[in-house]
Amino acid sequence: MRKNAKTPSLPALQAFRRVVELRSFQGVADALGVSGGTVSKLVAQLEADVGVRLLQRTTRTVGVTEEGSGLYAMAVRMDEELAAGLDEARHRAGSVSGLMWMSRRMPVFMATYPHITLDLSLNDSFVDLVAQGFDCAIRIAARLPDSGLVARPLGHTAQVLVAAPAYLDMAPPLRSPQDLADHACMAYTQTTQPLEWPPTVPGQAPVAVSAHYRVNNSVMLRDALLAGQGLALTPHFVVADLLANGQLQEVLSAHRLPGLTVFGVVPQSRYLPRKVRAFLDFMAAEMALAA
Repeated sequence: MRKNAKTPSLPALQAFRRVVELRSFQGVADALGVSGGTVSKLVAQLEADVGVRLLQRTTRTVGVTEEGSGLYAMAVRMDEELAAGLDEARHRAGSVSGLMWMSRRMPVFMATYPHITLDLSLNDSFVDLVAQGFDCAIRIAARLPDSGLVARPLGHTAQVLVAAPAYLDMAPPLRSPQDLADHACMAYTQTTQPLEWPPTVPGQAPVAVSAHYRVNNSVMLRDALLAGQGLALTPHFVVADLLANGQLQEVLSAHRLPGLTVFGVVPQSRYLPRKVRAFLDFMAAEMALAA
């Protein structure tokens, strides 16, 4: 590296990594929704900053130099370390797994689209996109109510019934949905789903669920679950980290309810701003990779 080399920028490293993986400047540009010139400028700036040639370009192919291979490996490690650091920070702060999943991907989005200003508002309410001036919203539901909005499916998530081991150790047996009547159930209320368990066999009546704790905030529901206060039905991503480390356990897995769809909602589909399309395309691609 030359003596006066600059520290590479994150957007340039991200663009370089994608070019190496796709072996195409235009392929990266198409995937990111930017011009080929933008990608070329980012990579050229990176080469200028580090002071070495990283890629060998021909009219048909893109090859990686020895120095480029080393920098590519560093860029991959950097992304992984950044993601791990964000996950750890959010976990220590008590953030829900779904927000951690999204938050670890936002730096990648910002690096990929440095020209887009990202302004996120995180809450559990269904906001009025038009009245409150939002470009789009991410909503999770079995189905969305009819409205004048346009919804695009981005991915899917399972629903899981979970509880802490401490609660299950002292609670009555739980072998079927009918046993829920003997359990302390908790409910997330920011949903249109009824508080009942659909029948698992034809002709069987649904099981009404009486919740002793109802809350419209997923963080508070997580805290109650961890404290051993009962059972709760929740999207898998909300408790994925707690299931992985054993702090919560799934129950009635043989009777899982249908999964939920993650929607990208926009006021209208015609003349959709390019920045909104890029964000929704990015989220759909990331969810497909995580599936």
